[in-house]
Amino acid sequence: MTPARRSQISLIDTCYYHLTSRCIRRAYLCGRDEYSNRNYEHRRQWLVDRIRFLTSVFAIDVAAYAVMSNHYHLVVHVNEPEAQGWTNEEVCQRWLQLYTNHPLVERWQTGATISAAENEAALAIIDEWRDRLSDISWLMRCLNEYIARKANKEDNCQGRFWEGRFKSQALLDEKALLACMAYVELNPIRAKMASSVQDSEYTSAYERAHNKASKQDNPDDLPFKVKPLLGFIGYEHQGQPCGIAFSLLDYFELIEETGKIIREDKRGYIDEKQFPILQQLGFSGDDWLGLAQHFGKKYHRAVGSLAELTRFAAHMKKKWIGGQRQQACIFH
Repeated sequence: MTPARRSQISLIDTCYYHLTSRCIRRAYLCGRDEYSNRNYEHRRQWLVDRIRFLTSVFAIDVAAYAVMSNHYHLVVHVNEPEAQGWTNEEVCQRWLQLYTNHPLVERWQTGATISAAENEAALAIIDEWRDRLSDISWLMRCLNEYIARKANKEDNCQGRFWEGRFKSQALLDEKALLACMAYVELNPIRAKMASSVQDSEYTSAYERAHNKASKQDNPDDLPFKVKPLLGFIGYEHQGQPCGIAFSLLDYFELIEETGKIIREDKRGYIDEKQFPILQQLGFSGDDWLGLAQHFGKKYHRAVGSLAELTRFAAHMKKKWIGGQRQQACIFH
């Protein structure tokens, strides 16, 4: 029996995860279907808006995303301390953006509870909601169910829209995080959907470059602030709020050059001496190019150094994590 996704998440080891969901039955998430000649490009906006809405409700940040024709990628950061800092009323307010209220909690909110036992039971429900609002599985459930129902309604059909459960990949260190982000954001270039990072709409790179999520403004009217993408906080990150510990400018220079090289009509190599990020992380140019093109195919459950993989396996009650030998030479 396949283990539950929640049992594959270890926040002790890392708060960063790469998530992927793919369509089934040759369904189109986005793009043009050559068989029916129908255009589904508008569904990209559905997904971007829903991601922005949900990450504003959840204590989860998005570091990178890419919306493709039949699947999407997310790189997320789980911020448990944020959820623990919410008041009980704020937890209720956030949960009620997604689901209906529980009668007992509703009574607690209006002061209609008549005993300490009822109060305790209501607070237990709220604590469960708090945990769910920092849970990757609940985030993906709220995202995939919403898109599936909307797509099935538009297609006038019933049944599964997604190919099983989402895939989860633990990113155990900064090297794994940056390589995965580049892999995700360069997806449209590898798929020949865009010629450069600047033109890769419906990706986090496009949003950062143009300071917007898409051509349209976010339509969701939330009672609290819409959360932006997880920020780059530079190399001197001690004492800074949570974020990606690199320079955004250095990162953009690196992925733009990488995007030029991985296009089919380009040939070249990356000189690691020209890019501060590669020097800091100890990546060779060849290793970086290999990761930018094959990260999602070569590595699966977790990515990191051998020591980090060993700890992750122990916490997951596994003897080992697949792909350790492949990773040992790069992530060290």
